Amino acid sequence: MTSSQNDSLFILIKSLSKSEKRQFKLYVNRLGVNADAKFLALFNLLDKMNDYNETEILNSGIVKKQQLSNLKAHLYKQILVSLRLNPVNQNIRIQIREQLDFATILYHKGLYRQALKILDKVKSVAIENQEKVVAYEIVELEKVIETQYITRSISGRADELAIQAKNLSVQNVLTSKLSNLSLQLYGIMLKFGYVKNDEEYQRVTEYYKAHLPKFKMSDLGFREKLWLYKAQLWYSFLTQDFLSSYKYATKWVELFYDNEAMIYLNPVFYLKGNNYLLESMFYVKYRSGFRETLSKVEKVLHSDKFPKNDNTEVLGFLYLYYNKINLHFLEGSFEEGLKLEPEILSGIKQYRNKIDIHHIMVFYYKIACLYFGSGDNKSCIRYLKKIIDNKNLSMREDLMCFARVLSLVAHYEAGMDYHLELQLKSTYKFLLKMDDLHEVQKAMIKFLRNLGEIYPHELKDEFIKLHKTLKSYESHPYEKRAFLYLDIISWLESKIRNIPVGEIIREKAAELTR
Repeated sequence: MTSSQNDSLFILIKSLSKSEKRQFKLYVNRLGVNADAKFLALFNLLDKMNDYNETEILNSGIVKKQQLSNLKAHLYKQILVSLRLNPVNQNIRIQIREQLDFATILYHKGLYRQALKILDKVKSVAIENQEKVVAYEIVELEKVIETQYITRSISGRADELAIQAKNLSVQNVLTSKLSNLSLQLYGIMLKFGYVKNDEEYQRVTEYYKAHLPKFKMSDLGFREKLWLYKAQLWYSFLTQDFLSSYKYATKWVELFYDNEAMIYLNPVFYLKGNNYLLESMFYVKYRSGFRETLSKVEKVLHSDKFPKNDNTEVLGFLYLYYNKINLHFLEGSFEEGLKLEPEILSGIKQYRNKIDIHHIMVFYYKIACLYFGSGDNKSCIRYLKKIIDNKNLSMREDLMCFARVLSLVAHYEAGMDYHLELQLKSTYKFLLKMDDLHEVQKAMIKFLRNLGEIYPHELKDEFIKLHKTLKSYESHPYEKRAFLYLDIISWLESKIRNIPVGEIIREKAAELTR
């Protein structure tokens, strides 16, 4: 039996707002459909269900089992048509497509002059709004119509359309190559995380250089620049060159502010660019810039002009709360950051069908770090356990690795070290399996393993030794990534000086702003 989590129609209906449901019923009435029509009856039944239940549908007598699949497909299509007609979903991109459809209909009716008039007007709108793929389709249809609608200016018109088609084709091919490169680098990042050694660095660099197309910066438009900055950003992230990440994320965001209309036409790319800019600022500890950027994004996100839909709502939730937590990490205000926990858990519940498991696990890790920083190690362990026990987490190997390392430290801090040796072995085997055992992790595991042989009065000296060892890796090109997930240096300094870790981080933040 299909579960509620997997049934596309059920999920679509449950995603509808009250106004969208009302509009769908008005749309059905406009069609002149009888109120007892099967697909409307199925809509009303599914709308009332809390969980998808196929048996209940069949027992309702609305439809027989052999007809259910077709009826669901028909209802799904009608809902999409209704949503397409909703003014909320009308943007430039849809309007361009609509005009292209109208021109196609007129062409098939033999009304060539009217079709060409619409196409000429909408082509200008498409090019102006950087919709070059559909602009190319428009030119291609113009070429087809011109071969049947003969005018005196056909010679000049043919040359004009041929040049337009060639230019748009070249730009679209370049955009495609850049977007492919960006997507592949992003995939590598999700699967493997940052490069771990010279061999991986060489492999990623060679791939990047081999697939980066040749171009002149002066020839690039908005969309080509956007994909270029994306590819450069992901390469910088992969190679842990965070200053370059900051540079290209800044170019990405400034591209939108220089073309303000694109913020509202491409809200997702605007939000993603700002998220990566904030992430880069977090890594280089640019606190003042981080706070300013976060405030600016939140203001744009809540403005009346910014498109409001499920997609922008989910991304807005993810990026705002990820970075609100990161700001507390930068400032060492862990207790204050924990006030976000109820809002985050509420958001996860609200958007549970729209947020993938990896994003949820990142939230859990960040909340665990807030608890660790505030000294509540048992709550920290509780959240880390959600990550460690998750068998469906196939991506973000780096997150799984550091969740286990932080769990070891939290168990030690909480005095729950009666199973520490077993956990150490389990973590060590996991890191070996993931090929993710590096010097920082080796030093941490060695320290925790030897704790049983250290006398209490010797503990401070051992913390100092470990601090000295790890400090040498803080600027290492590959080892430094461990400190992106867990500020173990500040934790050791808090143990050495016997003060809360939050105070250590606040001191460091104050030094950076002097």
